[in-house]
Amino acid sequence: MYYVYILECGDGSLYTGWTTDPQRRLKQHNSGKGAKCTRARLPVVLRYLESYDSRAEAMQREYSIKRLPREEKMKLIKKQLSPEMMKCLIFRKKM
Repeated sequence: MYYVYILECGDGSLYTGWTTDPQRRLKQHNSGKGAKCTRARLPVVLRYLESYDSRAEAMQREYSIKRLPREEKMKLIKKQLSPEMMKCLIFRKKM
């Protein structure tokens, strides 16, 4: 499974990326080992998550989200599942 995510950085900026393991990637970002642009903007909080079956789909979606204006990204975030539901998705056991 591949995931596209949006993080909100400590300064209020948004960062979009993709990963195969959202929990691990969030820890990397918050430990300063994530993307260069998030390192100076800690802490980061997961605000949006989508899942895809293929890497190509996830990368295409990441690209399309990165091209959106902030206002459109905020609309996606507002439509997202509750934080509790996102935690269930991220921390669910792999079958």
